[in-house]
Amino acid sequence: MVDAQGRLYNGDELLYLMTVDRLSRNETVPGVVGTLMTNMAVEVALRRKGVQFVRAKVGDRYVLEELVKNGWQLGGEGSGHLLALDKHTTGDGLVSALQVMQACVRAGKTLPQLLAEVTLFPQVLLNVRLQPGQDWKANTQLAQATKDAEQQMGEQGRVLIRASGTEPLLRVMVEAQDAALANRYAQQLADVARVG
Repeated sequence: MVDAQGRLYNGDELLYLMTVDRLSRNETVPGVVGTLMTNMAVEVALRRKGVQFVRAKVGDRYVLEELVKNGWQLGGEGSGHLLALDKHTTGDGLVSALQVMQACVRAGKTLPQLLAEVTLFPQVLLNVRLQPGQDWKANTQLAQATKDAEQQMGEQGRVLIRASGTEPLLRVMVEAQDAALANRYAQQLADVARVG
């Protein structure tokens, strides 16, 4: 979704907005489902509001599975596949857009005003080409470097390393409140993955 100034909002931000809108109407929102890629800032902001947050594998079908398992209504992906099970069971863009616009109208505020409480953490995603037969999970240097990065960042960031489901790539994602930190660790981890 894009606002009047041309700023693009991703699904993580819109999921947060849909949740906050329901809370403002005194609806119970026990939990929300995101994915492994959901920005950590959204998780932190939701927890501050007393809303539990669970990460599913990437893909709206996995988000749906977690929603059903937990008996919750709201979930989605950064790509914009948003689910509100009391409204629809697929990531319908029109239904999601209407919910976001409805929240703005109800609050009498713009998207930037409604999302002022959550600033996404810088997220760096690097792709490392895997060689045929390369077992990245057996790379002990990568495991140690990942552990070290996670310990150094603590609650200020996170690391996600996963194989692409469609290409022979290893996806190295680091997000942190500090962009330089995210860049540094992402590059270090990608370099270690390349030599493994």
